[in-house]
This record gives sequence, structure tokens and C-alpha cells, in this order.
Amino acid sequence: MTDSNPTGLDAYKPAQIAELVETAGVAKAHLTIGQTLTLAILAGVFIGFGGAAYTIVMTGADPGFGPARFLGGVVFSLGLILVVVGGAELFTGNALMTIAAVDRRISTMALLRNWGLVYLGNLIGAIALAQAFALTGLLDGPMAATASAIASSKLDLTASQAFTRGILCNALVCLAVWLSFAARSVVGKVTAILWPISCFVLLGLEHSVANMYLLPQGAMSGAEIGFRAAFGNLFWVTVGNIVGGAGGVALAYRFAYLRNSSE
Repeated sequence: MTDSNPTGLDAYKPAQIAELVETAGVAKAHLTIGQTLTLAILAGVFIGFGGAAYTIVMTGADPGFGPARFLGGVVFSLGLILVVVGGAELFTGNALMTIAAVDRRISTMALLRNWGLVYLGNLIGAIALAQAFALTGLLDGPMAATASAIASSKLDLTASQAFTRGILCNALVCLAVWLSFAARSVVGKVTAILWPISCFVLLGLEHSVANMYLLPQGAMSGAEIGFRAAFGNLFWVTVGNIVGGAGGVALAYRFAYLRNSSE
């Protein structure tokens, strides 16, 4: 892989990004169980912080439309910035590991092992942070009404709506991760992450790990959230996230930039 860049842009070219993403996928698959769970718990906490910041921004504002929704997306971007720059394992972003699996640099079992451990760790971290916020008393005031409304709106989605919103959401999340690989500096990575993440929040799309925080936060704020309804939302959003990230982004870029080299 060469660093020559005739465009003059201080960024890796798309074909180089594909190689970097694939190499990162191999490294992720070789983490120990302890490393994977620890980094996944951190990612769940990081995304939860973004969710909490979003909840505060939307308190007193129209949660459906308007500039406040965009500002909410900007602050929610904190979660993925912490994951990418700080280093953590996020289930939705790890959909890009599909590239390494398709090219047989990691086995299907290694891919599923990573996804399973990371999903569990993300869930633990997100719920733990929601519990911590409940203990602060912040969920007893105006923030509680917003948290309840956010969670309830997610449970009002039909299966097809949650699934489709999950697809579109993780296409943007994986594009944010993809673009972060293009950047050669921390500032570049933050800028690359900011816009796709702000866009998915602005559009009202569904992110499984964010919901791992937002649904418990809503329940701890007084919203009536049954286990079955929460499970249904997470299931369909998760499946959509896999389709949007693994199929919509990972396999598309793999076909465009790595197919000939692997063959």
C-alpha cells in the first residue's frame, strides 16, 4: 500500500481504506475474550454518553423536527468519536469486519464470535450507564419526560419501520467509520464522523447500541417499557443494522476495491 496521493488531499484513497478496514477486521477477530468484552463495555458507555447528551439537548425542544434535532445529532456524535479515537469495540461499526470474512482472512465463526461478545459488552455498558444516570437524580427532572418520550417513540415503530431505519442508520454509521479510516489526523477523524452521525440522528434512524441505552433510560425515567416490546425493537433494529452495515457498505466497497486482488 503506497502513500502517494496525486489528488493533493491529505487522506487515504478509497482502495487504501478498504485494505485498512480489512486489516483492522483481522486484528479485531484476534482479540482475547477479555479484551473484546472490556472494549465493548467501554463502547456501550461511550454511545450512552452520546445518548444522554442528546436527551439533554432535546429537553424543552420539539423532539421530531427542527434545528434542535440537528444539534442533538452533533452532540450524539461524541459516542462514535470516543469509540474511534479512544479505541473501543462497537457492534454496529464491526459490521465492516464482513470484508475480512468474505476474503477468508478470518473465519465466519471468528466473525460471529466477535459480534456476539461485542453485542453483549455494548449492552452491559449501555445499561450500566443508564443506571448511573438514574442514581445522579438527573432523570427525576425535566430530562425524565424527554427520556420517556424518546423511548416510547421507539416502541411505537412497527417491525418493518425499525428494520428499515436500522438499515439506513448503520449505512451512515459504517460510512462514518469508513471515512475515519481515510483521515490521517484526529481532527480529520472527528470531522469525518460528525456529519454522517448527525445526519442519522436528524433523520430519526435507529441504532441498536444507542437503543440499548435510550430504552433503559426511558424505563428508569418512568416510561412503561415491557421486556417483550424492548426486545422486539432491538431485534429488528439489530438485523437492520447488520444488513445496512455488512451488506450496504462493507460488501459494496469490498466488491469495488478488493474483489480483483482477492481473486
